[in-house]
Amino acid sequence: MTRRATDSSKALDAFIAAKLEIDSMLERLKALSDDHFETSPDEINWGHVGTLSHYRDKLREITDLAFRESEHAG
Repeated sequence: MTRRATDSSKALDAFIAAKLEIDSMLERLKALSDDHFETSPDEINWGHVGTLSHYRDKLREITDLAFRESEHAG
């Protein structure tokens, strides 16, 4: 096997590992969201809103990068 083939194989392995990690994180976030981020309507306060807004902002940054939206549009 040539060096280039070995490098490509290693890159593919690293790509798949990163993808699987992302998939796992997304599944965990989806489960947490389905559970209303472990809160009930009776206990929601502005701290919860701030935390959830922070999560949303971070996810928006990622989706903007992934879909080349907002300031990442090119």
